[in-house]
Amino acid sequence: MHATTGSQSSVAGLDLYLDRPGGRVRDGVMEAIRDAIRSGRLVPGVQLPSSRALAADLGVARNTVARAYAELIAEGWLTSQHGSGTLVAQRAEVVRSVASPPNRRTQPGLDHDLRPGHPDLSSFPRTEWSRAVKRALNAAPFEAFGYSYTDPHGRPELRIALAEYLARARGVRARLDNIVICSGASEGLKLVARALAGAGVAAVAVEAFGLHTQTESLAQAQLRCPPMAVDSHGADVMALDDMPDAGAVLLTPSHQFPLGVPLHSDRRAAVVDWARRTGGLIIEDDYDGEFRYDRSPVGALHGIDPDHVIYMGTASKSLAPGLRLGWLVLPDRLVHAVGRERGERDETSSFVDQLAMAEFVVSGSYDRHIRTMRAQYRRRREQLVTAVARSSPTTTVAGMPAGLHVLLELAETDASALAGQRAWRRLGVDGLDVFRRPGVGSKRDGLVIGFASPAPSAWSAALDALIRLLP
Repeated sequence: MHATTGSQSSVAGLDLYLDRPGGRVRDGVMEAIRDAIRSGRLVPGVQLPSSRALAADLGVARNTVARAYAELIAEGWLTSQHGSGTLVAQRAEVVRSVASPPNRRTQPGLDHDLRPGHPDLSSFPRTEWSRAVKRALNAAPFEAFGYSYTDPHGRPELRIALAEYLARARGVRARLDNIVICSGASEGLKLVARALAGAGVAAVAVEAFGLHTQTESLAQAQLRCPPMAVDSHGADVMALDDMPDAGAVLLTPSHQFPLGVPLHSDRRAAVVDWARRTGGLIIEDDYDGEFRYDRSPVGALHGIDPDHVIYMGTASKSLAPGLRLGWLVLPDRLVHAVGRERGERDETSSFVDQLAMAEFVVSGSYDRHIRTMRAQYRRRREQLVTAVARSSPTTTVAGMPAGLHVLLELAETDASALAGQRAWRRLGVDGLDVFRRPGVGSKRDGLVIGFASPAPSAWSAALDALIRLLP
């Protein structure tokens, strides 16, 4: 039987499905509620419909439901609080322990979470975000609640807000009509890859170290991915002259992932010259460009030549990956093609999150959150560098003071093999080999340590655990 307590305007409460067995009505109602609690469908603290509402939905006398509730309260299945109605009692926790949710602080099997690229989710600005959602919904036009394909480039409110923010904070030359909202950097790259393949591009050069998910996205569009070496000045973009079939190049110029070096100014100029000379395109992954700790962040490469640079940004590192919010700033020649690909895939964040993000940016909350997290992550990095220098002087912390991770290079130690040991695996640490492109023969090795993910209360213990394992 299905109790739909909102089926009449005079009846208030929850929708409640009860599988009532035959026999006496009151006994059947009681057993149905017990079964719902045992199975976990009714969890501790959940408010049940009023006796009047449930009786109306079940088509039974109100006194029958009232007596059933009273007996279940006496048995300890339910509890009654003045002003709060009838609730499922906490005793049900024992029954549901096998289905309890996983630990939210670390992934199952991890003592601490030191994976690179993961922000501190415990510091997500819930109160400010809730306010932004409320303000955004109150101001949202009716058409925002429609199908997303009516606006394949994403909500204009967010694109306008991002155009102002990116110009101010990252030096990006963005406009409302050349921004496309996507569900994150991964989806953004897939959209770009399909558009490039459709335009006749055969290959996209990539850095010798990086995320394999990126090369997989390019390969899915039938694009080859020749690698470029990376040294202390960033990617060796001069190698593009020896790749005549490369119509584009994917770079992390502000903070190479995972080696942590910036693209040298000479090479920034050289790759732009290559793009202008050949008509090629630069895909700029600005995954953590806001987080520079020793000076103001270096401006995005996009600002030098917006006609040849595709800018990819995301809220995954600055806020949370669960928001599924990313953005592309495109050269005019690609806007239509990428917008079409996005409309066909129809994979994007909800209009609520887009409008909330717009409000978050316009109100200044995004800037304030970035500044707060920049200070927090800077302290963590400094603490990590100090602890490594004190406890493992033969270990080098590579890369510039930026981002959410560091590369630890261990003298005369096979770091990637070390990362595979059980103790290291329980920290979520990756060896550099995980990010090495196939066929790349670099002799560099190390451990890629993400210092952002642990909650503030867990950071000291996570750092101690890491230091204890260093040789």
